[in-house]
Amino acid sequence: MTSNPKIEALRIKRAQSHAGGGAERVAKQRENGRHTAHERLDILLDPGSFRELDAFVTHRAHDFGMDKKKHYGDSVVTGWGTINGRLVYTFSQDFTVIGGSLSEVHAQKIIKIMEMALKVGAPVIGLNDSGGARIQEGVVSLGGYADIFLRNTLSSGVVPQISLIMGPCAGGAVYSPALTDFIIMVKDTSYMYITGPDVVKTVTHEDVTHEELGGAMIHATRSGVCHLVADNETQALMLARELMSFLPQNNMEDPPFVPTNDDPLRADVELDSIIPDNPNKPYDMKEVVRRVVDDGHFFEIHEFFAQNIVVGFARLGGHSVGIIANQPQVLAGVLDIDASEKAARFIRFCDAFNLPIITFVDVPGYMPGTAQEYGGIIRAGAKLLYAYCEATVPKLTVTTRKSYGGAYCVMSSKHLRGDLNLAWPTAEIAVMGPDGAVNIVFRQELKDADDAVAKKAEMVQEYREKFASPYVAAERGFIDDIIEPGETRARLINGLEVFQNKRDSNPARKHGNIPL
Repeated sequence: MTSNPKIEALRIKRAQSHAGGGAERVAKQRENGRHTAHERLDILLDPGSFRELDAFVTHRAHDFGMDKKKHYGDSVVTGWGTINGRLVYTFSQDFTVIGGSLSEVHAQKIIKIMEMALKVGAPVIGLNDSGGARIQEGVVSLGGYADIFLRNTLSSGVVPQISLIMGPCAGGAVYSPALTDFIIMVKDTSYMYITGPDVVKTVTHEDVTHEELGGAMIHATRSGVCHLVADNETQALMLARELMSFLPQNNMEDPPFVPTNDDPLRADVELDSIIPDNPNKPYDMKEVVRRVVDDGHFFEIHEFFAQNIVVGFARLGGHSVGIIANQPQVLAGVLDIDASEKAARFIRFCDAFNLPIITFVDVPGYMPGTAQEYGGIIRAGAKLLYAYCEATVPKLTVTTRKSYGGAYCVMSSKHLRGDLNLAWPTAEIAVMGPDGAVNIVFRQELKDADDAVAKKAEMVQEYREKFASPYVAAERGFIDDIIEPGETRARLINGLEVFQNKRDSNPARKHGNIPL
């Protein structure tokens, strides 16, 4: 039987579009431990679900020998598929084709799927592996970047946007990921920087490697640009799949419900003794979170950045929630510039996409010192305050131990439209810690005392009982209930059920002016 020549021609062209920049370049890509653009999509998406668009597009440049560098699909693969049966739009840049550089048609392909995603209300996942703008196309390429940036901005808060950095991304190639909600990087093979090591050396005379300048761990620990770090590409793609499991399709839908066998009324008596008797002794707040959430599973975001505060996703009674928690194990859980900005950004994401916010509080206050003041701790702290004030999703708060000063106000207090504010009996809520308060209020008495040490210890204990006790706040209604730690899970799940249909609103306005 003779096959239809037109069908054969189609098959040939399709095979050419999957060939990337040729066998030699593909082989080199694999030698470096990296997958091809299509292989990455095969791992990310449900098997057989990917539907490619614009597979036969070619670039339009004619100068600088570009006529000899035409490839079907150009340097990006675009289309849609599913993750756990849910629709996502995606693009995968192909480094084997002219270094994954962004051309006019490359940009148009990405813009097309972004606009489709916005129309139907589906997430966009970008697999970034690009050297930046295609020099041979000049300002047209730069215009393509600007067009993408606009779509990133218009999509923000409407559909989730996730960026995976799968190789070296420089210049304009880093700004689109920076505008998205989450960035996932791969150790040793992915980089992000505005200008590379050679330019840095020329301008500032600094000798720096690609890894030192823009590697995954640098951005995960120092700049905070990277939210999740993977050991290899496959793990990065699996992280994106897991992240999607907590998120709704768009801002008009609720997050997915995942049934659990974990008893919603389960009590954990280990929580009753997790707070040390010594108020200055640390404990692991992540352990508290794991003991409360479904199946002990906490999907942490920004794990290596500003570790004095913890953020991430979990489920309570099958419902996705965002978790924010002070971490007493790091800097006593104090709020500083990085911690404030990290938490504020996460809160605003949760609020945009209908994820209830659960806050675990153990905070001694804000970090003092000239470095913080000069660095803008006032502005950064105001960002966190703004985020909590603006959020209209259910906000449930558990104060486990310290909650002092302005940090008490900021950490989802009742005064910021907190819906359910609970406290453990170990909670201490006051203007400042007992030691500092006694030093100020009873300065003269301590100076005149025969045994100042014993007198101070007595006064500290008295202050703690009279002024820092959670019952003082409860008397005012600032704390809704004081509970046994072991019943935290049941109380939070009940709170989510009670407040799932709450109605809060903000004044009509174009937008607020968050102190950026």
